[in-house]
Amino acid sequence: MNPTQIGVLIINFGEPDEPTPEKVTPFLERIFLQNSGLEPGQEAISRAKKLAEDRAPGLIEEYESIGGSPLNEQAQYQSDLLEAELRFRGLDTTTYEAYQFTEPSIVSAVQKAKADGIGHLIALPVYPICGRSTTVAALEAVRSALNEENWEPRYSAISGWHHHPGYRSFRAEHIRGYLSAHNLDIKDPETLLYFSVHGTPIQFLSEGNRYDRYVEEHCKMIAAELGTNRFEVGFQNHTNRRIAWTQPDNENAIQARDETNFVIVPIAFMHEQSETLSELDLELRSFTEALGKSFNRVPVPHDDERFVDFLATLVEDLLTGDLSTTPTVKDEALSLKQCRCAAIPGVYCANAGRDLPPSPYAVPNPL
Repeated sequence: MNPTQIGVLIINFGEPDEPTPEKVTPFLERIFLQNSGLEPGQEAISRAKKLAEDRAPGLIEEYESIGGSPLNEQAQYQSDLLEAELRFRGLDTTTYEAYQFTEPSIVSAVQKAKADGIGHLIALPVYPICGRSTTVAALEAVRSALNEENWEPRYSAISGWHHHPGYRSFRAEHIRGYLSAHNLDIKDPETLLYFSVHGTPIQFLSEGNRYDRYVEEHCKMIAAELGTNRFEVGFQNHTNRRIAWTQPDNENAIQARDETNFVIVPIAFMHEQSETLSELDLELRSFTEALGKSFNRVPVPHDDERFVDFLATLVEDLLTGDLSTTPTVKDEALSLKQCRCAAIPGVYCANAGRDLPPSPYAVPNPL
């Protein structure tokens, strides 16, 4: 093992590379099995299998309608660029693509890093806003893989970075470019800046995950950088399980607004995938236009070199052990602290040092 050699796990959700039952059904089973605790009392494996079989035909149809998912290809491109950028900055780095629900899996990526003699392993989930079933679950899987391999390299991870000013300014600038190119003015009373965010089960929030408050503050800050305080946030919820999800649903939120021109920003995504290309561009567009309203969707800046530059800087910040030299927001210095959502040794977060209002979904402590 070379103590100076750095391995960076670029972790993403993953989607099947072919829209076939053989690829899609096992993919869904893995997702449903991970979240089996949401329905206590169920036989986890059989329940996950049944949910996957019921959902697979519809998801296959979605993949076919968009010509297959580009997520994994885009993630690999980001990984390659990040490796090149880190090496350009003088760091002996190898990046490894890893997916939560497709191959190469997190386990296989950890095994490869071990075989390569990596001395310092860094896990970097490419999810802008830290959620329980994405960021936290991915980092738990990395910890489990390290334990299974009985491997103890120097290990650290970054769990949350939406609050980082470098990332916020990059996303705001990207949206500003889209608005200019399409002659859209979000200060026009008929035009609304609308953030579409992946939903999450309320149970995760009541257990302490701060995803809902991260969403609220992130969207507010992005809107402020764009010069407006008028915006809306809606959630892309999945209804396979009879459980409570974050609200409002996109359809309800859009229908309730008086504006007729919507600028849709999928702010919780850093790749184009079925949830942007199908759920938004096909389903939500159809719903919005049926109301007589216009639908303008800002693309995800997955191939923007500024994003890779940001990720490289984030890795460098982790290696130095602090973010206090970055710009401040309202005199609040950003620093890496032990993550509150992913309570795993070695996991750090740019959000953890900040107190946030309690979640409206939080369960009160018993007297």
